[in-house]
Amino acid sequence: MTELPSPAPGAATPPSADLARRRPAAWKRALPWLVTVVCFSVLGIKIDAQARARGTDALSYLLHVFESVSWSRWLALMVPYSLSFFLIDSTVLWRVVNWFNARVRFRDVLPVRASTYILSILNEQVGKGAMALYLQRREGVPGWQVGSSMLFIMFCEFYYLLAWATLGVALRWRALPAPFHVVPWIAAGALAFFALWVLYFRGTLAPSSRLRERDLLFAFRRARPWQYVVILLMRSPAVLIAVVVYKIALGLFGIELGFGEMLSYVPVVFFGAAMPGPMRAVAITLWTYLIPDHQAEATAFGFVMHNFFIFFNAAIGLLFLGRAQREVFGGKT
Repeated sequence: MTELPSPAPGAATPPSADLARRRPAAWKRALPWLVTVVCFSVLGIKIDAQARARGTDALSYLLHVFESVSWSRWLALMVPYSLSFFLIDSTVLWRVVNWFNARVRFRDVLPVRASTYILSILNEQVGKGAMALYLQRREGVPGWQVGSSMLFIMFCEFYYLLAWATLGVALRWRALPAPFHVVPWIAAGALAFFALWVLYFRGTLAPSSRLRERDLLFAFRRARPWQYVVILLMRSPAVLIAVVVYKIALGLFGIELGFGEMLSYVPVVFFGAAMPGPMRAVAITLWTYLIPDHQAEATAFGFVMHNFFIFFNAAIGLLFLGRAQREVFGGKT
């Protein structure tokens, strides 16, 4: 491997070098693991209590749940669902990059989006950073401007999840646990923030501020309100497909819920999945709160659904990894 030259004396240190030297504080590194431990401890207590009520132990109860599932039918649901999400996700990336950065063909977006799913096993933000690197090397777009497009996508993802979660809570207000009732308040605050955000980047609010001129906010300077709405609409089929898939898959685990109930539950769980925690521990735990009469079934369902989704997407990434490496590193490993 060729060693990179050291910066000349007195030369400015590249931003990437500064970032490489920075390490998150210990509490930030520990937080996701702490969240995971707490979530799985809660799950263990709930499953054990339900197993004891049925005269068995927690492990035997969970094994019985897994044995009763038709895994061939489950895979027949999950594989097309994961592929459809990949296509929707890639379409959003393609649309944003073509709006704000460069004219890129859709088929050229697929390899990098798929490959970054491998990094997203641990951290979705790292995956988006890899996309910025890819587009910078392939299209010559300044790195910070590409990074701004990734931030724009993340910003829209938050509002997309929040919008559907708010609808879900409204549909099942009385049936949902009290902590979920805070979601509409979060939505109201987020809408107020969005209005101020748009006014700021249009120059109406704080017109003398120079912060908006930074390259990292390039996409937000160029974005119009309708473009935010378009991204939300482009993302929405992913939730609607998930409602159908999750409803059918839940039935394979012995839990029957209507489409109306799933329309309220799935967005709430997806919004919870955006919280930190390896293996989507928060989302898995949410299923047991939403379906309290089936703790073991809900735990098994949440565990296999969220983890299959992550690792199958990573498997898609492996198929495209060779091409993505060639285009980013010019054939060098």
